[in-house]
Amino acid sequence: MAKTTSKIFAGPRIRELRQKHEMTQTALSRALGISGSYLNQIENDQRPLPGPQMLKLCKIFDVSPVWFGDSDELHRLQALREIMGDPLFRNAAMAPVDLQHAATHAPALTDRFISLYRTWRAQIENTPDRTHPDRFLLEQGRISGGAGAETPKESGPAPYDAVGDWVQAQKNYFDGIDRAAEELYENLSPEEGTLAGKLLRYLSDRHNIRVITSNDFDENGIAWRFDRRQRRLILANGLPQASMMFRIAQVIGKLDYSKELERPVRLSGLATTDARALARVGMTNYFAGAVLLPYEHFRQAARDLRHDLDQLQRHFGVSFEQVCHRLSTLQRPGAEGIPFYFIKTDIAGNILKSYSATRFTHARFGGLCPRWNVFRSFASSGQLHVQLSQATDNTVYLNVSRTVGREPDSYFDRPRQTAVVLGCSVAHAPAIVYSAGLDMEDNRMIIPVGPGCRACIRTDCLHRAVPSAGMAIDTGSEERGVIPYRTTPLRTAET
Repeated sequence: MAKTTSKIFAGPRIRELRQKHEMTQTALSRALGISGSYLNQIENDQRPLPGPQMLKLCKIFDVSPVWFGDSDELHRLQALREIMGDPLFRNAAMAPVDLQHAATHAPALTDRFISLYRTWRAQIENTPDRTHPDRFLLEQGRISGGAGAETPKESGPAPYDAVGDWVQAQKNYFDGIDRAAEELYENLSPEEGTLAGKLLRYLSDRHNIRVITSNDFDENGIAWRFDRRQRRLILANGLPQASMMFRIAQVIGKLDYSKELERPVRLSGLATTDARALARVGMTNYFAGAVLLPYEHFRQAARDLRHDLDQLQRHFGVSFEQVCHRLSTLQRPGAEGIPFYFIKTDIAGNILKSYSATRFTHARFGGLCPRWNVFRSFASSGQLHVQLSQATDNTVYLNVSRTVGREPDSYFDRPRQTAVVLGCSVAHAPAIVYSAGLDMEDNRMIIPVGPGCRACIRTDCLHRAVPSAGMAIDTGSEERGVIPYRTTPLRTAET
């Protein structure tokens, strides 16, 4: 099998922990049983962090091994690569080693630069002045903003971007909400019956709220409405049971667990009203998913069934997407599940949801890599596609994809076409049922994929649409290959 492990260089994170706990290098080196000079080399990334010392650090500072992974650095690096591919920086190209150095050794400054760029981008995309020079740069680089849109009243990154970054920083796990949902699940009526029935009884007995259906909702694109005055939860007629349970759990969360849902939003640091509002919706959704798939029950079932998505779906009576999403949240300290990434996309490659508990990352703008199996899913609705994919950092992932959503009701019905991808490092393949039948030793089974063309460093990809950041098109050669152009490093002194 292709080599999938890599050395962990965690110097800045070790130094951060040590300084946070007011511990000297000498004291920490003694606790680790290594010399002070060796620890100094580790903190300066001159030596990798050995496994035994990492476990000791976890015990000393009460952190998970995930803390020492470099997923955050990789996300920063991919963001920098993509940003530097913007025409705005066409005369300020940076060598890959400089970008790596910034992501590793100046994470706070890098994060602020990324935030500043995304704030600028959000404002320019929404400005009605299409003659603005910055808008011209933006449109030349990627996409145009909405014509006639109002200028945002609040500065900062776009709300979806800001909330997505915050959720990613939390590893898509919110302990207080998760434990509250687990407690609710355990305290529901122990009587025999389905979870749907228990949730209905809870809503009726505790809050005197009736659940009714409406034929008009689905026609108008409405899934549900909560009428507080008449104490009714109105659902679209024909809503699948998994969706019905999810909506009821959302309402219960709003009514009985508002403090637990609000606490992480209050501590999030999200700067705008819209971002905080979106975060509240996200926390409500998180609570509902955690009620339907309570943490420890679900984690154990996933392990026993080797993460067979269809079996988990039937076992808990939920949707395929709900199972995939929940697997990406199992990061409770001391009881972690397999670290998965989860992405939901539409047929045009627009990313609707994205969470990652792994090193994996993708470009924020410009869509997904066309070599991903998710795009094959749209050609075979409902069929599961398994793929071994290799990222640009040489990590190999086992991922599965499938379309989700409802089928059309009539010839004239055009439901939204979406698909999800769930993946993890191939190191976890023995615990995943989808590794069965794959020749893990044959490198020809591994498909090279990237984070998106601008942030991808592969220069020999036949599917490349635009040059990567820091590269320019070379049209001076008389030779042509399958790729219609060659690339060369972009000169920093171009005018």
